[in-house]
Amino acid sequence: MSLASSSLDVPATGDYAYDWALVDVETSGLMARRDRVLSVAVITIGPDGEQTGEFSTLLDPGCDPGPVEVHGLTVERLRGAPTFDQVAGRIGAMLQDRVLVAHNAQFDYDFLAHEFARARMWLPVSQRLCTLALNRQVDPPTDNMKLGTLAAHYGVPQQRAHDALDDTRVLAGILRASLREAARLDLPLPLVTCPPRAESQFTPKPPKTSCAYRNPGRLVPGGPLQQGMKVAITGETAHARAELVGRAVAAGLNMMSSVSRHTSLLVTNEATSDSAKARRALAEGVPVIDELTFLGLLTGVRPGSAHEATAVVVAPVAEPAAEPVVGPVEPVSATSSATPVPQPAAHPTGTPSVSVAAPRQPETSARTLAKPLAVRRVLVLGGVHADAAAARTRVVELGGSAAVNLSASVTDVVLLPGGEGDRRMSRITALGLPVHDLHWLIAPTAADQGTSAPHRPWEPHVMPRGGVIDLPMPHGRPAPEWHVTAGWAPQTDCEIDIVAFLLDEDEQVTFDEDFIFYGAPESPAGTVRLLTGGPAEQTITLNLASLPPATRKVVVAAAIDGAATFGTVGAIQIGAAPGDSGAPLTRATLDAATTERTMLLAEIYRRGPVWRMRAIGQGYDHGLEALARGYGVDIAD
Repeated sequence: MSLASSSLDVPATGDYAYDWALVDVETSGLMARRDRVLSVAVITIGPDGEQTGEFSTLLDPGCDPGPVEVHGLTVERLRGAPTFDQVAGRIGAMLQDRVLVAHNAQFDYDFLAHEFARARMWLPVSQRLCTLALNRQVDPPTDNMKLGTLAAHYGVPQQRAHDALDDTRVLAGILRASLREAARLDLPLPLVTCPPRAESQFTPKPPKTSCAYRNPGRLVPGGPLQQGMKVAITGETAHARAELVGRAVAAGLNMMSSVSRHTSLLVTNEATSDSAKARRALAEGVPVIDELTFLGLLTGVRPGSAHEATAVVVAPVAEPAAEPVVGPVEPVSATSSATPVPQPAAHPTGTPSVSVAAPRQPETSARTLAKPLAVRRVLVLGGVHADAAAARTRVVELGGSAAVNLSASVTDVVLLPGGEGDRRMSRITALGLPVHDLHWLIAPTAADQGTSAPHRPWEPHVMPRGGVIDLPMPHGRPAPEWHVTAGWAPQTDCEIDIVAFLLDEDEQVTFDEDFIFYGAPESPAGTVRLLTGGPAEQTITLNLASLPPATRKVVVAAAIDGAATFGTVGAIQIGAAPGDSGAPLTRATLDAATTERTMLLAEIYRRGPVWRMRAIGQGYDHGLEALARGYGVDIAD
């Protein structure tokens, strides 16, 4: 299929007309800082939808090609191909002054950024568009968001999956259809700004290994060191800092770059030091010793207790599936000034097996009779924050899902005072969506629901605030990753950052790199990552099977950069899906916050051998620095 003589027929408006560079890469693995690009394809398209260029090539990565069974690129096929630095100039010229487009665009962008850095060149991309994120906004009635599934849904022929050039041609057809749907729904494009990044950020780094031992507590005056103790160093030292850290790590100590209430001791040669670590140690009562004493204690470190190694057990999916079994809903306060240490919900003895809801007909299902808004998606517009939040809570009580943005899955609109002025109302009228007042939520019936809900092969379970659900794996096989995605209404006066904390038994990070945020978007071993799909969507990915035993919980939170609060932002929707393009297992809409600037969204935690997810929705008036400090991370330091 060639696009050389055909137009993409994209919407010819300023909001959707760009110079595009569609990209696909096949790689030797999944970690851009470690693995290499094996093949690359680029198709350029003008604002009028006409193709202006095409290039594809195999590449000699200089390493093992990895999963040949996936991409089919053997050592023999790659032998004699150019290296990336030999074609980087041509690829850069095609990307220059264009919006990079890819399916899961951050993956392709990161791999290209690392390859350009290895070639001692800059990746000339200032904006990117992810068709996966765009379709999450459109929300078509498909059972997943894989490239092949979307191609079938939009009627785009696919000839050779995992072939870079064919995938790029398929991507062109999906982009055309997705832009049409975005224009029909009047959706803003989820363009991501890609500022220049320092070359050192793309230099492969050896992963830092988590300490294998539990923290035994603080150093007792005159007592020995014990494996697992958390140790921080501040100020000038007689020995090189790297040597001190290396010897301590070899002895089984957990070296930290900041001080918290769980720090076992601080090493400093300056008794009156005014460093941030010293001030925090004084405030928390952390023992302080000098370098010479520390070196002496290193010769007699006592054995520690290893972290409990818990195997991940998956809850099998029953076929046909029933409703997901969820834990009890706990009351969660909207605000608090205390240090955030949310606890998992208590469960009855034994671990309930959780199933994923199978396809069902809403007209005849028992759930629809009991929950009149079952499998419906309701958008609430207008009203003061408290009234809008109460309306969305009522939607969930009636079995529906509360939407935060207009999409193809929205079936009904509830209009509160002032909602008629929302910019989306003209589009809602054009789409013919039924519009109701608040009284409709008192006792809606099937007769007054208006249009029927679209048939979807997979209906995500709707979690209320405080709800808990086990994370099953389809067909009993571990998913490559779980993706927890947060989305909100586009903002013009503030930015929202999604962060994650990898916590141990003490509700603390084991080291600073267990804090995942925009400045450090990947854990040392790559098991937890932050992905940006657009200005109103970010995702935390977790490889649960690869998390170290020390990690008992992963907390996902949101923070506002600036003076705005979540009361002005409105609701945040979270969803959990197996894999980057899997159907969401569960969704929750969280909007209880008012004056808060940080909010705990969800926690994924071990309960015995099973991983569970809890929707939290707990807000705090303080900023991200204070939230991080509560988990043992000092951002300022």
